[in-house]
Amino acid sequence: MGVQPIVAFILIDVDIGREYEVLNEILEKYGPSISEARVTYGEHDLVVKVEVPHMRALDGIVTGIRQINGVRRTVTLISS
Repeated sequence: MGVQPIVAFILIDVDIGREYEVLNEILEKYGPSISEARVTYGEHDLVVKVEVPHMRALDGIVTGIRQINGVRRTVTLISS
């Protein structure tokens, strides 16, 4: 049995009106690791589902997303 990828949901809060701009930048930078990404309405503005081989890869994506202009906050939920 092979190693299972790490699946995580990243909840992202962005500046007002920047949802699609930030989402497009995330998809451009991290597209191969993203299995789903949506603009949402409610407490968080975006939800991004990532599948990566190890925690170091997840850390790189989360750190990179936090550096995108317009991103205010992220919450990462790691799934089993």
